[in-house]
Amino acid sequence: MKKKNKFGLATRALHVGNEPDPTTGAIIPPIFQTSTYVQAAPGEHKGFEYTRTHNPTRRRLEACLASLENADFCVTTSSGMAATMLIMQALPANSSVLCGDDVYGGTFRLFTTVSNDRHKFNFVDTTDLKKVEKALKEFKPKLVWAETPTNPLLKITDIKGLCDLAKKYGAMVVVDNTFMSPYFQNPLTLGADFVVHSLTKYINGHSDVVGGAIMLNDKKMHEKLYKLQNSIGPCASPFDSWLVLRGVKTLAVRMEAHQKNAMKIATWLEKNANVESVVYPGLKSHPQHKIAQKQMSGFGGMITFFIKGGLKESRQFLKSLTFFSLAESLGGVESLIEHPAIMTHASIPLANRLKIGITDNLIRISVGIEDCDDLLQDLEQAFESTY
Repeated sequence: MKKKNKFGLATRALHVGNEPDPTTGAIIPPIFQTSTYVQAAPGEHKGFEYTRTHNPTRRRLEACLASLENADFCVTTSSGMAATMLIMQALPANSSVLCGDDVYGGTFRLFTTVSNDRHKFNFVDTTDLKKVEKALKEFKPKLVWAETPTNPLLKITDIKGLCDLAKKYGAMVVVDNTFMSPYFQNPLTLGADFVVHSLTKYINGHSDVVGGAIMLNDKKMHEKLYKLQNSIGPCASPFDSWLVLRGVKTLAVRMEAHQKNAMKIATWLEKNANVESVVYPGLKSHPQHKIAQKQMSGFGGMITFFIKGGLKESRQFLKSLTFFSLAESLGGVESLIEHPAIMTHASIPLANRLKIGITDNLIRISVGIEDCDDLLQDLEQAFESTY
């Protein structure tokens, strides 16, 4: 795949991979909902043999996503965790992996209960580059895995600084870019070797697909990931690929709407007497606000805040909401809210959660694109019913 960065992201999201069907002229490309392909003679085919291996709809999606992340290659998978698993399988056995200490609960679970049979994992605060360098010297990792912003504490890692350090010690870098999407952040241009996304979230944006993607520029590593995907089988289905192609068309306008609402809500929460503190990269109070300004073109739609009280107050507040749906996941057009300690990060041991700050009064919001006044009124009445 060639880089397609001549045009703006909003244009590429609409047109790369979404070219009209050459046979019929249909402006919306068809779904190639097929498992196999007829061959003219043994071994004589039109580039497609079996959908686990290749599919025209999936190929269109991969071309689009590679373009959005300024990548040469993209591998799409059946889930974000499948993408993570492929990278772990691509590493030589017994590799050392350095991982951020505040990552998605599913990533932590995979690394500590499944991939730990194959590799050794060490966890560090990747926002502290001095700690990172110390760990690079001590553990000599093959790979550094970073989320930025992190899930759920929204900590920001200096991507270029991290990548420069990792390369100094011979390590590759993966950046999970799910929270920002390619619209607000492009880690490959800052030195990362891989970018991973849960397509379930902002890229699809409509809460109706589970999927993942890996974007990269290294041809040999792409070939290795592709072979692993074909052998193990966690490929994106044709229908899911088509849905993501549909969803990604509005990525630019959706991300702007998410950010606009999130900034208003974060500012409002920061002034609320029932809130201890608010974490949002767009606020000047965020510890890494200046780094966010440097490496991101926007601040996204995720907010974390600490409600006054504990589990009792959190439960009552979450039960009282109307427009904020109490559900796991994020990045959809509708607003979602959740309690990480009980929901998305419950697989992380209590001691680990408390060590990094995932307490019982921590609440995570995925701000949707509803009318912001309605969202603020919903939050207000939930606070009134709690206190």
